[in-house]
Amino acid sequence: MSAINLYSEAEQLEKKLKGACLDRRLELQPSVTKVIERMRQEGMHVPSRLRRLDAALCEDAMEARFDNLPI
Repeated sequence: MSAINLYSEAEQLEKKLKGACLDRRLELQPSVTKVIERMRQEGMHVPSRLRRLDAALCEDAMEARFDNLPI
């Protein structure tokens, strides 16, 4: 996949995530991680905003898992 396509895909995901509810964010998190991984594999620069977004989404996913654990 070309660099332009990967950047475009990342931008589309960012737009979908803007103002999205938690369920939608959790649904899109794996896609964001995959795009970033493909960018790294291609030797592309991963913008810091994407890295921060991925970190925030991963944190949301971890918190959601622990919210469902019985006490």
